[in-house]
Amino acid sequence: MMKIGLVSDSPTDLSEELVDRYRIQVVPAILVLDDQAYQDGIEITRSEFYERLPLLRRSPSTAAPSGESMAARYQALLNAGCEHVIGIFTAEKLTAIADIARKTAEEFAGKISVIESGSLSMGTGYQVLAAAEGIEQGQPLTEILQAIQSVRQRTHTYAALDTVEYLRRSGRVPQAAATLGSLLSIKPIVELREGIVKPVDAPRTTRKATEKLFDILAGLGPLERLSILHTNAEQRAREFLDRLANIRQNLPADIHIVNVTTVIGTHVGPHGLGFAAVRREK
Repeated sequence: MMKIGLVSDSPTDLSEELVDRYRIQVVPAILVLDDQAYQDGIEITRSEFYERLPLLRRSPSTAAPSGESMAARYQALLNAGCEHVIGIFTAEKLTAIADIARKTAEEFAGKISVIESGSLSMGTGYQVLAAAEGIEQGQPLTEILQAIQSVRQRTHTYAALDTVEYLRRSGRVPQAAATLGSLLSIKPIVELREGIVKPVDAPRTTRKATEKLFDILAGLGPLERLSILHTNAEQRAREFLDRLANIRQNLPADIHIVNVTTVIGTHVGPHGLGFAAVRREK
């Protein structure tokens, strides 16, 4: 049986518990606040970041990790006895991480399979978990890669932003920002699909945005996995989770609430709410 290792990036939003359980190597993205660089998830906490965000003199920015940082994660797994490594990374239309991962993999003579997830946060995280569970069960590489693709196709990621301002500032999703930019005082709802941020609706109140998000989730049908995502809006996330009792029969038993990583929060802003859901296989 081939020993397989896993690498991902910090915007995947996997918990420390899952990272430790499956021995996943996580490459931190870089967050820049007032000209000072921080390793995402290591040198600054999420709560600290969201508290500082409205007070910053300049808009924060993000950067991909170096090739050296990526290579170190690959090498650590190979040194630990892995014969092959799977790397699953945030959508390359949003960040250069997957591209760096792919170029770095060329140095390892076919021992690395690099997958660009088309998603972010737990939309990527659930693909990593599919791989981790396959590895734990001793599945061959081909079956694990098929399982990752299956989860990718069944994953839906939506968010209700508190403002379009951070999306506009980031410049990472110009089409969505341009579509929404002329609308004032809205709480835009967006979908992330294959790396593209698509505007879905433009309600004018937080209550209406939450209702729309609930309706979208309820319309997906039975779910295999679900995370409620937020950007330092835990109370809003917990109220949303409580409301899901109305569709309990379609939901997984274990639903996580995730305060998303700083490098995502930079581009969507605080007080947002969303979800990453994987539909059950038919």
